[in-house]
Order: sequence, then C-alpha cells, then structure tokens
Amino acid sequence: MSPASLSTAGVLLITVPAVAFGGVSLLSFFMRHVPGYLDNPVRRGLWRAGHAHAGVLVLFSLVAMLYVDQADLSDGVKALVRALIVAAPILMPLGFFLSVVRPSDTRPSRLIWLTMLGGACLAAGTLTLGVGLI
Repeated sequence: MSPASLSTAGVLLITVPAVAFGGVSLLSFFMRHVPGYLDNPVRRGLWRAGHAHAGVLVLFSLVAMLYVDQADLSDGVKALVRALIVAAPILMPLGFFLSVVRPSDTRPSRLIWLTMLGGACLAAGTLTLGVGLI
C-alpha cells in the first residue's frame, strides 16, 4: 500500500472506537429508557441507521483502500477517490444524527441532506475506483 492509503486506513481505524462508543450509547438509551429516544420512533430509527451506516461504511472504506493503489488512475484521481470514499462514513451518519439532534424532533431537519451528499461521494468514489480497476 502507498503511504497515502496507509495513512487513510489509519484514520479509518481510529474511527472504529467512536463507532463502538456510539453503539454503547444507543444501547444505554435503550436500557435506561432515555426520554426522546424510545418514545420518538423517527429519532430512534435515524440514529440506528446512522450507527449502522457508520460501521458498515468504515469497513467498506478500509477494504476499498486496498484497491486504490492497484487502480489505473493518476495520483491526483487516486487522492480524490480516497477522499470521496472516506467522506461517506463521515457525512452519511452525520446527516442521520444531526437531522434529529433534539429529543423533541419528529421530522428530520435539512441536515438529512448530508446523507445524500455522503451517498453521492460514495457513488462517485466507488464508480471511479471501479473504472480504474477495469
């Protein structure tokens, strides 16, 4: 792996404890019957989705880093692909969490668009990487 891919993978690995902490937090909300979580299905669903997306996308991004250096892409495009693929596990969960940050929120705020921005980054990064590998 190139130094850039190794550094990116290192940053992704550092985020894993944060994802685990988020899971413990959600579990504690559930077990302690925290108001604004169990009684708010929209918030509960979006926070659960944010946590799940964070975990899956961090793992996906780690695997993708193994392929970036193998792609027939310029160094600049490889850097862009790394950035786009790493943006997804940051932006998508943030959109889920921040769109219903207040316990009284029953509808997502406009910050839900961060999830779509993260999805667009993921699509662009993986499509570019896939084409570079073909």
